[in-house]
Amino acid sequence: MTAASHERDEAWACLTGMYDAYMAGQPEAVDTFLDPDATIFDSARPDLIRGKAELDEVRRARPAPGDSPVEESVEAVRPVIDVFGELALVRYWLVVTFRPDSQGRSLVPETVRNTAVLTRASGRWRILHLHEDVVQTGGHAG
Repeated sequence: MTAASHERDEAWACLTGMYDAYMAGQPEAVDTFLDPDATIFDSARPDLIRGKAELDEVRRARPAPGDSPVEESVEAVRPVIDVFGELALVRYWLVVTFRPDSQGRSLVPETVRNTAVLTRASGRWRILHLHEDVVQTGGHAG
C-alpha cells in the first residue's frame, strides 16, 4: 500500500466511521469525526449549518421517531478521494434504505451525492465541510 492510498483509506474511514456512529444513535461519537467549526449543507435544510451549536439545534428539531420514515441503513459508496497535504476532498454517494412503513409498504431508497472536505490535525482526519444533495428521494415502491 502506498502512502497516498493509506491517506485516502484513513480519510474514507473518517467518513464511514461517522455514518456508523450516526446509525448507532450516538451523536457524541459523530461529533468526534467533525471539526468543531465544521459547516454542513444538510440535505433536509436550506441553510448552512455552522459549527456544533447549530448542528445541535438541527438535531433537536428533527422529527420524533415514528413521525418520518425510519432509516434502516446508511451506506457510503463509490468514493473518489484526493489528498492535498493536510486536506482531503472526498466525493461519494450515500444510499439510505428505510424500514417498511406502518402499512408494511416498502420505501424506495434515497440516493444522496456528497462532497466532504477533511482536514488532518495531530495525525487525525476530521470533517471540515460536508455538502449533501439528494438525487432520488425515498418514497413508496410501486
